[in-house]
Amino acid sequence: MRVLAVSAHPDDLELLCAGTLAKFKSQGAEIFMSYLCNGDKGHFEIPSPELAKIREREAKNSAKILGAQILGGLFPDLDVYPDKERREKVVELIRIARPDLIITHSPDDYMCDHTITSRLVIDASFIATLPNYKTKQEAHTLISPIIFMDTLAGVDFIPTEYVDITDFIDVKEKMLSCHESQCKWLKEHDGIDYIEFMRKVASFRGLQCGVKYAEGFRNYSVWGRIKPKRLLP
Repeated sequence: MRVLAVSAHPDDLELLCAGTLAKFKSQGAEIFMSYLCNGDKGHFEIPSPELAKIREREAKNSAKILGAQILGGLFPDLDVYPDKERREKVVELIRIARPDLIITHSPDDYMCDHTITSRLVIDASFIATLPNYKTKQEAHTLISPIIFMDTLAGVDFIPTEYVDITDFIDVKEKMLSCHESQCKWLKEHDGIDYIEFMRKVASFRGLQCGVKYAEGFRNYSVWGRIKPKRLLP
């Protein structure tokens, strides 16, 4: 099993699906963690070039905890658009990972980097299977099923799938804690305690499905993507 998780920013996966990725890993799956934007805008004091390097280092440290491959940082924050140039790069990303399953943002999340990332992944995952669409990598042989991870704070998101992450909540917290610069930014910019925020949402999703901690997801249910089996662990 090869799982590709694609987010907008370096810390989004840790916040929204790291428990599930850790559970996949425990079952022998190969995990690819990717973020399209380099995280260079989220700070009051650190300039963008320096911040991008810090965010890259933090993402790599997080991925090491999981033993995942890290890919990404393709564009500056707020510079991701559903155009041909960026779509081609996401096609290449998918052809490198060759996933059996893709996890990405909900198309109805709270900001443009998230929603456009979702659109790019949907489009590129189909295009990646077309041999006549040439990139450096060969075409993927599977139109990968896609699962949308939760929105921030679960707003306007009704899960169709839940994953019990009770045994993996500490791994999720450890991975999220690697993103120290983002933790500081969210506290100063939004008044959010990063770890408390994550645990509250995981606790709420757990309450909904009868476990201590869970992550919520929704299937991308269109023709060609629906499978007659559960895809999540």
